[in-house]
Amino acid sequence: MPWDPALYNKFKKERFAPFLDLQKLIAVKPGLRVIDLGCGTGELSRKLADSLPGSELLGIDSSDEMLTESANFARPNITFRKQKIEDAIRQDETWDLVFSYSALQWVDYHRALIPKLIQMLNKGGQMVIQMPSNHEHFTHQTIRELAHTYPYNIALDGWARDTPVLSIEEYTTMLFDGGGQDITVYEKIYPHILEDANALADWTSGTALVPYLERLPREMHDAFINKYKEGLRRQYNMSPVFYPFNRILMAATF
Repeated sequence: MPWDPALYNKFKKERFAPFLDLQKLIAVKPGLRVIDLGCGTGELSRKLADSLPGSELLGIDSSDEMLTESANFARPNITFRKQKIEDAIRQDETWDLVFSYSALQWVDYHRALIPKLIQMLNKGGQMVIQMPSNHEHFTHQTIRELAHTYPYNIALDGWARDTPVLSIEEYTTMLFDGGGQDITVYEKIYPHILEDANALADWTSGTALVPYLERLPREMHDAFINKYKEGLRRQYNMSPVFYPFNRILMAATF
C-alpha cells in the first residue's frame, strides 16, 4: 500500500497549518545547509528553503509516490533524494539545520533517535521538529483494536503499531542532556472541522492506516477499511465532526 499524495493532500490546509508555527522556531541565518527529514511531496521543503536566504536544502523521503511530486519544487538550491530517515542518520553528513515535519513519528526508538539527530548538526546548528502526538485519539485506538480482531490479527501475526512518540518532558530532557540551548518544546491542539465520519476516515487513510494496509493482503483491504469506517460512524454520527489534533513542536540549538 504506497503513500498516496492525492489522499494526503486532500487535507492540505489542515496538515500544513502547523508549519507556520514551526517556522517561527527557526533561527534564520544566511547560507544554512539544511536537511528535511521526511520531505513528502517537497512543497513545504520549498517554502522552508525560500524562507532561508542563501540556503541549500536536501529533502529525503522513502516514498517513490511522494518524491514524484517533489520534481515540481526542485530548484538549484533544493534537491531531493530517496532515502530512509534511519539511513540518513547513519551517514557522516552534517548540517546547520536538521528539520522534520510530520515524519519522525514513523521512526522507532526516539530515545536513541534524538541523540543521533543532534550528532548530525554542525556546531551552532539547530534542530527543529514537528510530529503528531494524536495516538490516543479514538481514530488511532480504533485501528489498533481492529488489528487485534479476527481475521486481521492472524494476517498481521499479532502486529499493531506502537507509537514511538514520547512526552514533551522526555524530549525536553533529551535536548538538554544533549547540550541544547534556547530549548523550546510544546504540545498544541490544532482544531479541525471535518464534514463527517467518512472525512475523518479519509484523513487517517492517508497516514495512520498506511502501515496496516502495507502488511495486510490486498484482498483484506476493503473489509478492514469498511470495518474501520463503521466504528467511526458509530462514534461520530454527526455533521460536522470536530477533530482536535495534538502535535509536538520542538527546537534547540547545539
